Amino acid sequence: MAAGLKTIIALSFVLAIGFLLVILSAALFHNYLTLLVVATYVLAPVPNWICGRCANPDDFMESAGNAVIDFGRFCTGFMVVMGIALPILLAHTALIQIPAMVMSIIGGLLIYGTIISFTQFFKEEQDF
Repeated sequence: MAAGLKTIIALSFVLAIGFLLVILSAALFHNYLTLLVVATYVLAPVPNWICGRCANPDDFMESAGNAVIDFGRFCTGFMVVMGIALPILLAHTALIQIPAMVMSIIGGLLIYGTIISFTQFFKEEQDF
């Protein structure tokens, strides 16, 4: 499926809604700890990207081990779970309110879902 202008517009709309929810969760309740979720979701794909690049430096040999790729996926999964668990932990310790937690989690999931969708739609295919 070819990604076009409509895909970019839809992804940017969902990303804007996600950022709006996270920013509103911080601004409406006058507690800006929920903005830490944005950092975790923005940094979550980085270990997967770095380990994917480091796993197979030689283009001619496909027999490289998958330990580096698995480590990158583990780190990415850890950051995604941390983005969900951090607002729950902050709400449990009464540092933020429950509605701020819900808005932060939903906004964070929209942000990360947009990042994953963008990488899936605009993935380069290798032709050999």
